[in-house]
Amino acid sequence: MSHKLRASADSNLNSSISDSNNNRNTDDDDNIFPIPTIYRFRAPIASLDCMEEFQSTNDQLCMQLQQQPCSKEQLLLQGLSTPASVTRQSSTVTPGLRYRNLGKSGLRVSNVGLGTWVTFGNNVSEETADCVVHAAYECGINVFDLSEAHCGVRAELQLGHILQRKAWKRSSYIVTTKIYWNSKSDERGLSRKHIIESVKASLTRLQLSYIDIVIVHRADPMCPTEEVVRAMNHVISQGWVMYWGTAKWTPVEVMEAYTNCRQFNCITPILEQTEYHMFCREKTELYMPELYNKIGVGMMGWSPLAMGLVSGKMEDGGLPIIARSSLNKNKYNQSFSWTEDETQSSNKEERLQPEDNRRQQEKLREVAAIADRLGCSVVQLSIAWCLKNDSVQCLLLGAADVDQLFHAIHSLQLVPKLNTNMMNELERVLENKPCRPPMVSTLALR
Repeated sequence: MSHKLRASADSNLNSSISDSNNNRNTDDDDNIFPIPTIYRFRAPIASLDCMEEFQSTNDQLCMQLQQQPCSKEQLLLQGLSTPASVTRQSSTVTPGLRYRNLGKSGLRVSNVGLGTWVTFGNNVSEETADCVVHAAYECGINVFDLSEAHCGVRAELQLGHILQRKAWKRSSYIVTTKIYWNSKSDERGLSRKHIIESVKASLTRLQLSYIDIVIVHRADPMCPTEEVVRAMNHVISQGWVMYWGTAKWTPVEVMEAYTNCRQFNCITPILEQTEYHMFCREKTELYMPELYNKIGVGMMGWSPLAMGLVSGKMEDGGLPIIARSSLNKNKYNQSFSWTEDETQSSNKEERLQPEDNRRQQEKLREVAAIADRLGCSVVQLSIAWCLKNDSVQCLLLGAADVDQLFHAIHSLQLVPKLNTNMMNELERVLENKPCRPPMVSTLALR
């Protein structure tokens, strides 16, 4: 009797399961016209941002439960007062700080990084630089960018000493350095010899076993692209470098490098480091999204303040500090920045014409008025404006002291305030939104 009851219960259970998954019970007619299974009450797929929020919150709860014998409800009531050193991938270390994949690689970087061209400058002491790097790390920033073109080998030496003293976990930070060449130096061009020697020298100065990202600063028209990509593939295969990228390359040059990598079975670049701010927009907004979607090259932006142009600093004559005639017509090389060659010839450049200078100052005054309405500075508004672009996966910030660093990091909280109306107002002030040139038919030219 018990076996009959159990069999009857199993049949009722199977029928209830079938009824919950389908529109109606299975009949003989359904065998002729089978009804597809409809799974009801399935939870929707959460967005990646929500998953990151839940994961970071769960990690903090678990780690605090191990330290203090209290319940999760008590932790939630306390407001999750977790120190910054608890987790490096938590989005609650600094409000607005997020971690994103660089390009289509698996390397996750903070949406803001520390560009050390100012931190390790000639006017900054080693103690101040140590404090800036430590403060950036404690805020959750995990990207430290170096450049031989701006401050020579001093930056690598000082950062190497700082990292040795701090003894941070190697997986918790990312070091990027550049292979720079100058037409007037002994290392002429991007030869295989120069690339390998530069990587070895950087490893010695940084006192690291490997470098996370090596960036090739400027393309060399005299060196075959095949030699460059094979040399970068070699240093990665040796374990000296994890990833490689480019800086100040045109989209055509980046695409050529990618094509050579595919042709010769080499590791492809994962990022292009390019200048991006309110007065230099075309490459970032028109061509970088296309490179990301087609070949997976991400973008790391630098110079969000146009090297002081939008920082509100003016000379005695009322002209901006960098009132250069570098507003050239080359759409890829339009830049307010400098390289070693550019600084040598900067004295020969003329200042902006009075009419151009007047229009520029009017735009800066209107941008400053918008910043006052938002309750922030022009510097913070400029950084938040750059971060509003989804193509910018990491934006490099420069800071000569800890106060400047915190002032720049606070701009992360301003990004949600830049809604559609505010962005449209800024566009009306700038009047420089880039657009692609119209397509010209070859038949019409005949």
